[in-house]
Amino acid sequence: MKFKRSPIICILGHVDHGKTTILDAIRGTSVAKKEAGGITQMIGASYVSKETIQESAGKVALKFNLTIPGLLFIDTPGHEAFSNLRDRGGSIADLVIVVIDINNGIQPQTIESIRILKQYKTPFVIAANKIDTIMGWKSHKTSSFNESLAQQPEHIKNALDEKLYKLMGQLSEHGFDSDRYDRITEFTRQIALIPVSGKTKEGLGELLVMIAGLSQKFLGDNLEIEGTGRGKGSIIEVKEEKGLGTTVDIILYDGVMKKNDEIAYMTLNGVQKTKVRGLLLPGEGGKYNSIDSAVAAAGVKIYAQGLDSAIPGSPLEVVHDFETESKVIEDQFKSIIFHKNDELGVILRADSLGSVEALVKLLETNEIKVRDASVGQITRKEVIAASVVGKENPFLGAVLGFNVRLVDEAVEEAKNSGVPIIQSDIIYRLVDNYKAWQVELKEKMKKDSMEKLPWPAKIKILKGFIFRASKPAVFGVEILGGKIRKNYRLMDKSGEVIGEVREMQHEKEKIEEATSGQQIALSADGVIIGKNANENDVIYTYMTGDEIKKWDEQLNLLNDSEKGVYEEIRKLLRKYF
Repeated sequence: MKFKRSPIICILGHVDHGKTTILDAIRGTSVAKKEAGGITQMIGASYVSKETIQESAGKVALKFNLTIPGLLFIDTPGHEAFSNLRDRGGSIADLVIVVIDINNGIQPQTIESIRILKQYKTPFVIAANKIDTIMGWKSHKTSSFNESLAQQPEHIKNALDEKLYKLMGQLSEHGFDSDRYDRITEFTRQIALIPVSGKTKEGLGELLVMIAGLSQKFLGDNLEIEGTGRGKGSIIEVKEEKGLGTTVDIILYDGVMKKNDEIAYMTLNGVQKTKVRGLLLPGEGGKYNSIDSAVAAAGVKIYAQGLDSAIPGSPLEVVHDFETESKVIEDQFKSIIFHKNDELGVILRADSLGSVEALVKLLETNEIKVRDASVGQITRKEVIAASVVGKENPFLGAVLGFNVRLVDEAVEEAKNSGVPIIQSDIIYRLVDNYKAWQVELKEKMKKDSMEKLPWPAKIKILKGFIFRASKPAVFGVEILGGKIRKNYRLMDKSGEVIGEVREMQHEKEKIEEATSGQQIALSADGVIIGKNANENDVIYTYMTGDEIKKWDEQLNLLNDSEKGVYEEIRKLLRKYF
């Protein structure tokens, strides 16, 4: 027998735009009626009943018959939770609320959320939050946006519209047509913008009604499940519970799961199975209540033996035929976790399957190759693997970590090998940080390459300071501009090479480099004072045609005085190159 389950709703958005405030407002819509079953607290989720939706809608007219039993809101706001909750081929979230601060508009994390939604083809609405902060807005004790709007002065209504139009313009830049929810006639083509305040709860009625209505209208058969079908869920978190050992928190999105059912789940060593010893829901005083069975959609805690190796984001299913059903789970797993020996790429470690998958796709979009992607902490092994890659392609020799622990031996190995470990708890920032490191490395490599080039230098042979005429010549000089080092070749004003610097001394101490303004003693092979060089002569460092080309591309490394010396050298050598 089939029946309709509650749609699973996730909340995404940029930091500080009010995701948690809106989630808290939704959870608290019927706090006084908790005993009547209005809001049921689950593991990792909150269930809002059909009756509560109708009641909290307040003066928002329901233009349809509500047939879904309620809405299941995922408690953890953020794209990590969304991407971790995955079914074969996509996310298990049926609909998403993207929260955007109406004053700040679209931000980088908003763009990331929208990209992930596009990737999973998940429908979404936009909660244009913080309408109460619009200058001059007067908040009213109502959950209805329309009722509150009707009581605002005309200039405030116009100010709201201006902010909404700006937001619509930003969304159109990312390929989305949108409008205020009550101005939309075709919801399949336009994204609904619902003005709300998580703080005052204005607009919360419309938000709940819109989610319920859109879920009911567009998800249709996707919400139908078998009342006796085998339970299928996704692991949100693996954690230790006192007195229970390792447990898993899951979102059950299909079928029924019962105590003593055999379940299969993914580990880094392949699919494992175990028997459900208990199903738990939150109780009073932080304790858990045991239940015999759970029906989708629901959030439950499972305790059983062998769960310590379960991977967050992994599918978890009741199995009847382990060999056949586990093969499907394993195939899905192998499409996300991989190691390519024959390909150069970065080493990636993330906190869950969903995070790995989202990151691999984002890296591919940015044309960044991945050699090794998996779930788990960063160890010495990952750093060594990146070091091997770096020897062949320095721009790919990096370890990327998303929301994972870094062990001490990995830090030590990275320090010794020079492998960068780039970490972040925001997906797009991890990619941005990696790109920034690539730019830095490129600049460093250019600089190192330039350091090997002869620096432009202009030198005057000082009168009265000829200590030896040849083999090697030893004489005093003043650096008129630029800088000079050992092994630099020297040329005269006609561009002819006259010798090569062997040693330099300043105040009887050997030096490696001499700069503008210094007077030093210099020994040079090939120079013969009185033949190819004389007192008071001005000589220069010599450069080949290739060296001049490289300097032409990197003139920003020279100061104004050095640029002047370089131009003189370039003119002297023009007849040769």
